[in-house]
Amino acid sequence: MEDKTPEYHQLRISVPTEFENVFSHFYYAENTSTEALTKTLLPTYQTILLFCFGENASLTTQEKTTLTVDKCIVFGPIRHAFEYTLPSKTSILVANFKDDAFYRFFGRATIENNAVLHPDELLRENCFTDLWQQLAVIPSPEQQVDHIIEFCRLYLKDQDTTNRLLSSFTDENLNPVKTIAEQTGQSERNIQLKHKENFGYSSKEINRYSRFLKAIKTIEKKIENQDTVEWFSIIDECGYYDQSQLIHDFKHFLNISPKQYLKFQQDICNPRSE
Repeated sequence: MEDKTPEYHQLRISVPTEFENVFSHFYYAENTSTEALTKTLLPTYQTILLFCFGENASLTTQEKTTLTVDKCIVFGPIRHAFEYTLPSKTSILVANFKDDAFYRFFGRATIENNAVLHPDELLRENCFTDLWQQLAVIPSPEQQVDHIIEFCRLYLKDQDTTNRLLSSFTDENLNPVKTIAEQTGQSERNIQLKHKENFGYSSKEINRYSRFLKAIKTIEKKIENQDTVEWFSIIDECGYYDQSQLIHDFKHFLNISPKQYLKFQQDICNPRSE
């Protein structure tokens, strides 16, 4: 789906195979217009490291709390949608950390309580500000991503066995906590605590989000194919108990109803008649 704002350029940058268990992707956005532009970031359940180049960008939560970003900020895991505003001639580059990757860099204190942290607080050295200075003179976002990846090699710790099993668990018919507890000889409570500490969210939370994400992708596919969205079909296909549970998840993650989301997607994805 294309963005209909010609002055707003966005780019999703993939990562080398070696780092696929560290970053899901990088995201670049640039506002080349003469006015500030506001966009919505959907929940990802990832911790992000955001670099800002130009004027100060701002992030606004559903509760109308606004954070100003000068050079860089760490935020997440992203549990709810929020708006970000790019002033004129400003760009952002976002590193999306996968699963427990951010924990493997900086430890549990950085991701507890859904923290919002300025990078200067994370390390004794002011390395993120130094990194921002280096990135600011690199001409392309792809080259900036390459530079960030090389920087990360110095800090990344190996993923332990339990976290690796949690990250790679895909069987929807089994309980990951119970299964991995049996495989590793640990208690279910210990696995639950480790998941919360190292990933920043519980297994139950991510299961709920995965179900919601499946609903979002199903709706988007229906729109793309110009098919009618049948809500009871969505409920059944994505594992919801009833319509009220689906509505509750839309309110929880996006603060809008399913019908509002559908109309919004149709408005931005369908071509306008001349």
